[in-house]
Amino acid sequence: KSGMICLMVAMTHVLKTIIVDDEALARRGLKLRLSAREDVDIVAEAKNGREALKLISEHHPDLVFLDIQMPGIDGFEVLRRLPPEDMPFVVFVTAFDDYAIKAFEANALDYILKPIEDERLSEALERVGDTLDLKRALKHKKSLLKLVGDITGEPIANMEELKAKGVDALKKKEVPKLAIKDAGTTTWVPQDEIDWIDAAGDYMCVHAERETHIMRCTMKNLLEMLDEKHFKRVHRSTIVNLNYIEQAKLLPKGEYMLYLENGERIKVSRNFRGAIHEFLETLDPD
Repeated sequence: KSGMICLMVAMTHVLKTIIVDDEALARRGLKLRLSAREDVDIVAEAKNGREALKLISEHHPDLVFLDIQMPGIDGFEVLRRLPPEDMPFVVFVTAFDDYAIKAFEANALDYILKPIEDERLSEALERVGDTLDLKRALKHKKSLLKLVGDITGEPIANMEELKAKGVDALKKKEVPKLAIKDAGTTTWVPQDEIDWIDAAGDYMCVHAERETHIMRCTMKNLLEMLDEKHFKRVHRSTIVNLNYIEQAKLLPKGEYMLYLENGERIKVSRNFRGAIHEFLETLDPD
């Protein structure tokens, strides 16, 4: 996910932190960088707005890295629903166009372009203030309203107006779907729900949300239908969604064993291990 991080946080001590992002790969990459810092303690992760609200209520974090562009309850809606006493400092993680970046700059809010560089992240965190209190958090909330007003071109008086003031233009684009035709029936499966795919003769078995859909298709044609940023062929008969890889273990012969979030284990053949090398480098470029 390309975009930027807008920093709205002050710190002088170890910050209880929650990461909120609907993409597992994005969460993992940010967690890797933040885990190396002594002033940040990651207490929880959320993959959607509903989980974020629950975790913020439970942990009362000092800081939240919050993705704005999430399906369902987006980042703006998360902030709108938070009571003042639970309002943490917020680091926005999102993709914006050039006009929106100018709006951030006009409001004197720092941002970091993704992919995130460790040195740039450290510089940004060092520049922020050293006060953590409710009044400062509410002040940042007001800054957010001004920022959104600048982006949308309309003044916004309170968080209740966010939904009605053109904020929809900032939401994530519709998730692409895979049309699976089987016995005269077509099922449209959102690609971000697909864990992995394996071939069974002339048929593809598409595993999504603990269901298996069968479609007649070649591996080559199927790859052309999928988002190449997230789906990689790891075996002559297997495709995996990189966002669902929880662990990659190097095997003695240069192969990999992938462990997915759903508990599935998938072996990567030597001929296709390059895709996994690239995946691991995005998580830890060093």
